[in-house]
Amino acid sequence: MPYNNLHLNISERKLFLRVLDIVFAVLGLYVLNIFFDFHYFNFSNPNSTLWISTLVIYLLVFGGIFESYDLKVASDKYLTLKSTVITVFFATLFYVFTPVISPELPLNRLQLIYFSMTLLFSILLNRFFYIQLIFSPRFLKNILLIADSTQLKGLIATIQNKSANRIMAVVSDDAMTDDDKITFIPIFDANLEEIVKEEGINEIVISSNKPQFITPELNYQLISLFEKGMIIRSANNFIEEETRRISETQLTSDFYNYFNFSKSHQNNLYLAFRRFLDILFSLIGIVFFLLLIPFVFMGNLFANKGKLLYTQKRVGKKGKKFSIIKFRTMVANAEENGAEWAQKNDGRVTTFGRILRKSRLDEIPQFINVLKGDMSLIGPRPERPEFVGVLEKELPFYAIRHVVKPGLTGWAQVMYPYARSVDDQNKKLMYDLYYIKERSLLMDLKIVVKTISTILFFRGT
Repeated sequence: MPYNNLHLNISERKLFLRVLDIVFAVLGLYVLNIFFDFHYFNFSNPNSTLWISTLVIYLLVFGGIFESYDLKVASDKYLTLKSTVITVFFATLFYVFTPVISPELPLNRLQLIYFSMTLLFSILLNRFFYIQLIFSPRFLKNILLIADSTQLKGLIATIQNKSANRIMAVVSDDAMTDDDKITFIPIFDANLEEIVKEEGINEIVISSNKPQFITPELNYQLISLFEKGMIIRSANNFIEEETRRISETQLTSDFYNYFNFSKSHQNNLYLAFRRFLDILFSLIGIVFFLLLIPFVFMGNLFANKGKLLYTQKRVGKKGKKFSIIKFRTMVANAEENGAEWAQKNDGRVTTFGRILRKSRLDEIPQFINVLKGDMSLIGPRPERPEFVGVLEKELPFYAIRHVVKPGLTGWAQVMYPYARSVDDQNKKLMYDLYYIKERSLLMDLKIVVKTISTILFFRGT
């Protein structure tokens, strides 16, 4: 097999991890059955298929929640060990206490220890195999970037930020760079076929704002490579698929030529199902909110003196304003001088308020807004009218966020830290627009799983 066919892209790596985690786990239990006195999980039992299916679901769900399939985690031995231990612990815990769809509890409780240790060591074996072999440079995607000098810096940073990609060469009208690991070729000297062979290129990424940048000679070379099976795509398409956000270079006057709203926006079945889930989970959330009030009240008495709740105007669907409800996390009169962006280690946030924010418990009262229909469980976070006015002037496409209901959580919230400036809001906008473009039940499920991870790892503001 040629070298340039050996790479694994991001989605393939994640699939690889999931499949081999399951294969190694089941194989480990099978070996345990054959060579040891282990009776808890018997493969000869007629219900073994159901038991295996249940185990697979638990491992995949908790692996997603505890970020086992995040490639940055999977490439680090310490983070891999931490994530795997937590995943196996919760998977075992749920598995043991669902005996209807899993084996009955054994009389000898040591059998459960054998079971969990086998899962742990089997999955770790797969993960260390991945780190040593699949994460090696041989399996990275080697990229040839063709871009004008005005875009080089941003594109190089974005592309190489993904752990499955490596820029081997750049063809540009400016060959100046501080990165000695990248081969730079002036555009007038470029022999693309030679570069592809010498650098083991898997994919060519092209970007330019200059109409005459791609010369007829260069275009002829690209067509020749395309005919031979080379993957060639635009930087916008590459960034969207690899980073799951819209590329900032798409936000131009012809934006509407290639930005399409997800078909889910007109799918009445999807919208009705979403509303059903909003009502169901908001009722559950409101019950949790009522149970939480005494504990938050006590915390307020000692470290967050003042009102329990506060309301604040936000902008919702179609620009309609509504009052959002939150547990108070700031000192009284925190904005006596007018609206201000929240800052890192904001002195206005109280000690107890910081705990509420980190755990996202301050958002729980918003289930009332979800039940009323002002918000949904999932969507772009609603912003304050004072900031929306500024952002719509600075970011011309910001108002597109208002075509859907704002949410308790959203794609931008789980993919990017808290916004503390217009620049941060611009980056989060790229994720919000991607959600609006790709909105679906599957994506909503991904957001739910990532939100659980955010809460469990205290990544709130």
